[in-house]
Amino acid sequence: MGKGIIRLVMLPLNQILQGDCIEILKSLPENSVDLVFADPPYNLQLQNDLYRPDLSKVDAVNNKWDKFSSFAEYDSFTSEWLSAIRRVLKQTGTIWVIGSYHNIYRVGAIMQDLGFWILNDIIWLKTNPMPNFRGVRFTNAHETMIWAQKNKGAKYTFNHHSMKALNDDLQMRSDWALPLATGKERIKSNGTKAHPTQKPESLLYRVLMSSSNVGDVILDPFFGSGTTGAVAKKLGRHYIGIERDKKYIKVAQKRIDEVKIAPDGSLTVEKPKPARIPFGSLLENGLLKPGQNLYFAKDRTPARILANGHLKCRELVGSIHAVARELSNGAPANGWDSWLYKENGKLKVIDELREGIRRLKD
Repeated sequence: MGKGIIRLVMLPLNQILQGDCIEILKSLPENSVDLVFADPPYNLQLQNDLYRPDLSKVDAVNNKWDKFSSFAEYDSFTSEWLSAIRRVLKQTGTIWVIGSYHNIYRVGAIMQDLGFWILNDIIWLKTNPMPNFRGVRFTNAHETMIWAQKNKGAKYTFNHHSMKALNDDLQMRSDWALPLATGKERIKSNGTKAHPTQKPESLLYRVLMSSSNVGDVILDPFFGSGTTGAVAKKLGRHYIGIERDKKYIKVAQKRIDEVKIAPDGSLTVEKPKPARIPFGSLLENGLLKPGQNLYFAKDRTPARILANGHLKCRELVGSIHAVARELSNGAPANGWDSWLYKENGKLKVIDELREGIRRLKD
C-alpha cells in the first residue's frame, strides 16, 4: 500500500466468525472493542468417566477442545489469546474471564503479567450445583470471574446505579447467587445438551449491564451456544462471536435470531453522575451575593455569605457543609439541603440554585 494510505477494517458486528479465535482476533482492528466476555477451556484434566450412585453416566465436559497435554501448553494458549484480546480492546475497555479452580488462578496470573489490571473477582455461587457423587471432596458450587481493565487507571464503564437497582437499591456485592442453565433455558439438540458449558443468561445480564452501555461492542472469543450474543442483542449492544465448531454456530445463530430487542426507551437507564458545582459558583453567577444572609433550615439561624464562598454564623466560619454540621451538633449535614435563601419574601433551598446551574451546563 502507498505511503499515507490508511486501511480501514470494518468490525463484523452482530456476526459469528468461524475459526481459531487467535487468528481471527489478529484480523480485527486495534482498540475497537468495548467489552470482552471470555469463557475459555477450563482444562479440567478429566481422566475417566464420572458415574452417579445409580451407575448412570454424568454428562461431563470431555471434549477435545478442553484437553491440553500439560500446564505449559495451557499457559501458552492462554497467553496467546489474552494478548490478542488486549490488542483489540479499547484503552477504556474491560474484560471478564470465567473459570474454575482448575484454571482461573493460572489465567489471573497471566493476565497480570500481560498488563491487565484486576478490578474485581466475582464469585458465581451456583444455587443448584452438581453434587460430588463420590463424596471425596466438597461440592464444587461456584465459579470465579475476573473483571479487569486494559490499563490501570484508565476510565472504564461501571453502571453502579443500574446494579443497585437490580439489587433492590442495595450496592451489589461480589458474590452472585444464580442458578445453572437448566430446564427450558438449556438448549438441546436431539435430546442432549447442545453445548456442555452453556452459561445462564442471568450471569451475562449482570456482566453486560454492569460494564457496558447501549451500542457498545461486546466480543466473545469462545462463543459456544451464544449466551453472550443473545443477551447483548436483548440489551441493545452489538456482539462479535468467535467459534470453531460449526455445530455450535448453528445453535447460537438460531438462538440469537429468536431474541427480540427491548424498546429503546427501556435500555438507556444509567444515571449520569451529576456535575460537581461548588457553592462559590452561585456567587460567580450572581445567583447569591456576598453579605447576603442564608437561613439554617432547622431553626432559621442566619449566616452571612462571605466573598470567598464561606459562611459566617456568629463565631463560626466555614463551608456550607461545615457550618451546617456544627449547627447540627456534629451530625452529618449536607449544606445544599441545610441552607435557605430568600427570594421575593419566600425561603427556598439553595440546592435549587445549584440545579439551575447544572441545567445550563447540560
